[in-house]
Order: sequence, then C-alpha cells, then structure tokens
Amino acid sequence: MTKVKIYIHYLMPKRLLTVCVGLFASSQLGKLTTLAIKYFVKFYNINTREIKGKITDYKTFNDFFARELKNKVRPIDNSQQSLVYPADGRISQFGDLISNIQIQAKGHYFSTAALLGNDDDSKTFKDGKFITTYLSPRDYHRVHIPIDGKLLKMTYIPGELFSVNPLYTQNIPELFARNERVVCIFDTPCGKMAVILVGATIVRSITTKWAGVVAPNASKTIKSWDYKKESISFHKGDEIGKFTMGSTVICLFEKGKISFSDHIRLEQHVLVGQKMANISSKKKK
Repeated sequence: MTKVKIYIHYLMPKRLLTVCVGLFASSQLGKLTTLAIKYFVKFYNINTREIKGKITDYKTFNDFFARELKNKVRPIDNSQQSLVYPADGRISQFGDLISNIQIQAKGHYFSTAALLGNDDDSKTFKDGKFITTYLSPRDYHRVHIPIDGKLLKMTYIPGELFSVNPLYTQNIPELFARNERVVCIFDTPCGKMAVILVGATIVRSITTKWAGVVAPNASKTIKSWDYKKESISFHKGDEIGKFTMGSTVICLFEKGKISFSDHIRLEQHVLVGQKMANISSKKKK
C-alpha cells in the first residue's frame, strides 16, 4: 500500500494543487473562512489560548496558519552558550554530517551540496552537524533564529513540491534536496550557520523578514542575494521567516562548533525557544 501511495504522489499535479489550495487559503471569504479555521482547529487540536486575537479576527486561512503567538508563550532559553530550536515541530533527524552527506530517513541520504545548491557553501559545513525539524499542520509556522546571527547570504532554489510528512521522507530519495527551498546563511558566535526553509505540497509561500515572499518564485534557476555589506542581524529567538502551510526547517553548523543537548531524541516534539544545543568548547581540529 505504501508503494501505491508513493506512486500516486509522484503522479499528482502537486504545483497545481498547491496553487488551487493557495487561492482558497488566501481569499477573504468571511464566515466560510471562519468555519474552515474552526474545523482546522478542532481536527488538529490546536491550542487557541496561545494565539494572538480570536479566530474571527483572521480574514484568511493563511493568516491563521501563519499566526502569531502571544508574548512569552515561547520563552527563549537565555543561557549565554545555548542555541534554541528554530521552530515548533518534530525532530525527524539530527547528528553528524559525514563529509558532506546527511541522513534524510533510515536508508535515505543526500548531499549538503545538493541541499544548498552550492559546492563552496557545502564545504563550510563539511563534517559539521545538522538537525531537521518537521512542522505538522497543527504546529506554529514561524521560524526563529537559534542564536544571535548576522545575515550573509540568501539563496532561492527552485524544485519539486513533494510532501514532507514522514511517509514521503522515508520513501522518496533526496526529497529535501529536490524540493523548492530557501537557504539562509548567518555568521554567528558558533561560526557559520545555515537555516534552510523547505517547501512542500500545498506550501503556498516561504517568507523572510528581510525580503518578504521569496517562494513561490518565477525563476527557474538558482538565485542568490549577498547581504554581507548590509547590517541585517537578529538576536537569539527572533523571528526570521514563516510558512503558509506546513513544511520543514533544516539547520547546519560547522565542524566542532556546537554540541547537541543530551535530551534530544528522534520523533521528539519541540518548541521554539527551548534549548537545542550549546556552543562547543572544543577547538576545531
């Protein structure tokens, strides 16, 4: 049955489906929008006590999906040496980058160069560490920076729109390196850090704080923006982007720069602001 589902997913008109759902989700439909949001809240058991405002305040489904939270409901770990999770979600994979290869799921691997769309950028993270967070439809869909950082570069990489839920990440080879994505590279107290926002089926848009909507994008080729000469900086826990509809965030770190917290486990559900790692005291060899 799994093979049948995967085969059907390959054949699905994923981009057309995404556009159609996006048109509904971005439309102001009054009571119909409110009804859709209420059904969504009930189906996914979303904690509405955390969100800003009332359900009736949201004019479109996308507005609710990319909702803001009330102040202080995601406290940021204030340890000087800590890094925090970039998103609410489930830890699907984490660990070491062996050379520049990382794990997608059991038996499935992909290269950092393919993920970043650039061999030079991938060399920065050779033998470093990575962590992948899957955002389900019920999760808060804003992305936050794990540690203080200055933006150096952003790259848009066109691609497929495969679903990123566990069934497909476990069965579609190199899925994250094939899907549309936005790569953000920062300079931080623990060296270079990449935060990759991965698109998926029905993900209508990927937005960053400094550039607005980056995906979808009309470009059929990789596009990069250099921000080294600009002063775009964030403090740990600041919002840096958001998704409308669910997806995945991948973070990459240089060799010897961080160590993950002992409590991290696969499939663990985490929240923005909780401690993810520490700046490593070990010197890079």
